Amino acid sequence: MRVSTLSSFLQGVRLMQSLQASVEQTQEQVATGRRILRPSDDPIAAARSVGFKETLSRLEQFDRNGDAAKSRLTFEEAALNTVNNVLQRVRELALRANNATETRDSRVQIGVELREQKADLVQIANQKDGNGRFLFGGTLDGTAPVSPGAGGVVYNGDQGQRLIQIGPSRYVADGDSGADVFFNIRNGNGVFRTTAAASNVGTGVLELGSLVDPTAWDKGQYTVRFIDSANYEVLDSTATVIASGPFQSDESISFRGITFALNGQPEAGDEFLVEPSRYQSMFATIDNVIATLDTAVSDDITQAVLSNEINTSIQEIDLAIANVSDVRTQVGTRLTAIESQADSNGAAALLAQQTVSELEDLDYAEALSRLTLQSSVLEAAQQSFVITQRLSLFQFL
Repeated sequence: MRVSTLSSFLQGVRLMQSLQASVEQTQEQVATGRRILRPSDDPIAAARSVGFKETLSRLEQFDRNGDAAKSRLTFEEAALNTVNNVLQRVRELALRANNATETRDSRVQIGVELREQKADLVQIANQKDGNGRFLFGGTLDGTAPVSPGAGGVVYNGDQGQRLIQIGPSRYVADGDSGADVFFNIRNGNGVFRTTAAASNVGTGVLELGSLVDPTAWDKGQYTVRFIDSANYEVLDSTATVIASGPFQSDESISFRGITFALNGQPEAGDEFLVEPSRYQSMFATIDNVIATLDTAVSDDITQAVLSNEINTSIQEIDLAIANVSDVRTQVGTRLTAIESQADSNGAAALLAQQTVSELEDLDYAEALSRLTLQSSVLEAAQQSFVITQRLSLFQFL
C-alpha cells in the first residue's frame, strides 16, 4: 500500500497534537490540583462530585439557619431572665404589702414601684432581636406585640412560631409568642381559683389549695357559705348543697377532688368562691395587686380582705414565674439542639468534603510521573517527525 507524503505528514501532525493536548491537560491538572477539569474527564465521578457539593451547600445553609436561630434564641433567653427578675421583685413587693405593719402611705409607694415594674415588663415584651424584629410577636414580628390600653395591656401578635430548618429533617422554633410567655398563664393555683366575697365580715383568710383527685374535679363553680362560725356548706352553680361540715381555723375544706385551708374566723354569711382557673396575663396579675393596695386597712376584717387578695395574687405571680421558667427550659433545649445538629452537620460536611477530594483531587506523584512520560513521548515524536519528513528519493540521486 502506498502512503502519500501528505498523508504521512498529516498523520504525524495529528499524533503530535494529541500528545501535546495530553501534556497540556496534565500540566493544567498539576497547576490546579484537580483531577477532573471537565465533566468529560470522568463523567461518573463528576456526577457524584456534583451531588456531594449540593449536599455541602445544603449543610452550609443549615448552619447559617442555625446561627440565625441561635442568635434570636439568645436574645430571648436574656429577655426571659429579665422577666424573671422583674416578677421576683413584684413578688417581694406583694409580700411586703401583705405585712400588717405597713401603712396606707407605704402601700401607696409600693404601688408606685409596681407600676414601674409593669412598665418594664411591657418594654421587655416589646424587645427586638439583632435584626430589629420583635422577639415576642409570634410570626407578626414587625409589629409591637403588646400595648397598654384603658382595659389593661393587650397582645397584638399571634401565637405562631417560625420553624427554622437546621438539618436534613430537623426544625427548631426560633422564638416563643408573647401569648405563651406573658398572657396564657392560668390564674389561681393553675387548677382552680379561690376568692373571698367582698361582703365578708369575718377574718377568714384563704390558703393555697390543691387538687387531690383529678377524676373527681368537674371544673364547676362552687360557693363555700358559712352557716355560722363553726359550720359551712358547699353550693354548686345551681345553689344545690353538695357538701357540708364543721369548721375550725386552719382546717381544710374538701369537695369534688379539691382541698384548701382557711385561717382566721369566718362569720355567718361569709362566702368563698371556687371556680376553674382561667388564662390571665402577668400584667393583669400586677394590676390586681396594685388595685388591692388601695384597700383601706383599719381592722382585722379589712386586713383579711387585703390578705385574701394579695395571697391569690402571689399564687398567680408564682405561676407566672413557673411559666417563664418553662419557656426558658424550652429555649435552652432548642439551643442545645442547634449545637448538637451543628456538630452532626459538621461531621456530614467533613465526610462529603473527603469524598469530593477523593473524586476530584489530583495524585501529584502519579500526575508528575505521567507528565514526565508524556513530555518524553512528545519530544521523541517531534524528533521522529522531523527525521521522517527529511526522507526523500532525491537524497539518493
